Amino acid sequence: MALTPDTTTIGFVGIGVMGKSMAGHLLKAGYPVHVYNRTQAKAEDLIAAGAQWQDSPSALAQRCNCIITIVGFPRDVEDIYLGAAGIINQAHAGSVLIDMTTSKPSLARTIFTEAKKKGLAALDAPVSGGDLGAREARLSIMVGGEPSDFEAALPVFQVMGKNVVLQGPAGSGQHTKMANQIAIAANMMGVCEALAYAKKAGLDQETVLKSISGGAAGSWSLTNLAPRIIAGNYDPGFYVKHFIKDMGIALESAAEMKLETPSLSLAKSLYERLAAQGGNDLGTQGLYKLFS
Repeated sequence: MALTPDTTTIGFVGIGVMGKSMAGHLLKAGYPVHVYNRTQAKAEDLIAAGAQWQDSPSALAQRCNCIITIVGFPRDVEDIYLGAAGIINQAHAGSVLIDMTTSKPSLARTIFTEAKKKGLAALDAPVSGGDLGAREARLSIMVGGEPSDFEAALPVFQVMGKNVVLQGPAGSGQHTKMANQIAIAANMMGVCEALAYAKKAGLDQETVLKSISGGAAGSWSLTNLAPRIIAGNYDPGFYVKHFIKDMGIALESAAEMKLETPSLSLAKSLYERLAAQGGNDLGTQGLYKLFS
C-alpha cells in the first residue's frame, strides 16, 4: 500500500543540515511527523510547525509506520537500528524503514535482513544535492531494496526529491552513493585548483566562472559551490567530516572489489589535511583553503 498522508505516520530521526528541510517538506505535504534528534533544540522549528517530539528512536518507532533516518556515521545507523532498543525491534510489523544516511552497503544489507525477520520493509536511500537540494526538495535519491517496497515508499520520496531511482537490491543505494561521492571527490579537486589557477594568473574568478561553467567543464559543484568559494563562504551544505567518512567507505568497498581508485585516495588525503587544520566542520568547498 502506498505511503500517503492519510495512511502514514512518519518518524524522522536526524534533524541536521539536510534532515530539517526534508522533514519540513513532509509536514507541509500533510504527513503526520514525529521527530527525534540528539539535540532537541534543532527540532524546535519543526515542533512549532506541528511535528511531535519523541524522546528516543525506539519511542518514535512505536508510534510510526514509516521511519526515516539520516544521521552522521555508520556506527550511528547501527546503534539506531540494531539491538534490543533499536528501531527494528521496536517498530510494528508492516512498517517501512528508510535509512537515508550515507552508510556502508554491507550494513544496509544487514538491516534489510534483520528487518525482514520482523516483518518490516527496509530501504537504503542515500541522497545527493546538499543543503540546497534539501531546501528546494529536489534531491537525487538512490534506493536499494525490493521493488514493491520502493513503489510503496515512492510518494514519500517524491516529496523530498526529484530524481528518485531504484538501483537494485538492498545495499545498491549505498553503492550508487559511493559512485556519486567518487565523482564529486575528483571534481572538487578540479574546481578548487581551477579557481586557484585563475586567481594566480591575475584573472577575475567570477568572469572565469561565467565561461567555464557552461562548457565541457560544467558540473554541479562548479555551478553551486564555486560561487561560495569566490565569496569566501565555507558554511557546510555537506560537512568535510562526513565527506571524509564517505570517502573511507568508498575506498573500503573498492578494495573489497579489488578496484583501484587513485583520485579518491588523493582527495581523501587532501581533505584529511584540511581536517587536521581545523576544517572538519567546513563545507566540502573548504578544500579551496589548501590552495589559497
